[in-house]
Amino acid sequence: MSDLKKTEFIRGLFYEALNNIEKGDAVQSSEKLYKVAEECVKALSEHFRLEEVKVAEERGRWTVSLLEKAVGKLTDRVGLDVRIGWDSANYLHVWGFHETKLDVEDVKTRISIIERLIELTEKAC
Repeated sequence: MSDLKKTEFIRGLFYEALNNIEKGDAVQSSEKLYKVAEECVKALSEHFRLEEVKVAEERGRWTVSLLEKAVGKLTDRVGLDVRIGWDSANYLHVWGFHETKLDVEDVKTRISIIERLIELTEKAC
């Protein structure tokens, strides 16, 4: 998939998350925002040709540990916004999606953080 297609896909997921927020669905919005961050990390990893991409291809999938290692390397390369975005998304994934402990307002407070990660990805890719 081209870099442009990847960023369009990421934006589409982001708009789905916003639509879920409008519907009052904190659970699905949390999961979509996590997916946005995951796809940003993958796109940035591919762009910078990190070794985690090759490992993910060999395994046939990305794991949380591979994503975490990639985030560390990407933070060194492009800045702290990668770490902040990933950590916020991970929080939404656990507490908003799996544990269903967050409400719409809790999720909304993290939207701008995830959007900064998208913008960083779009600039880099």
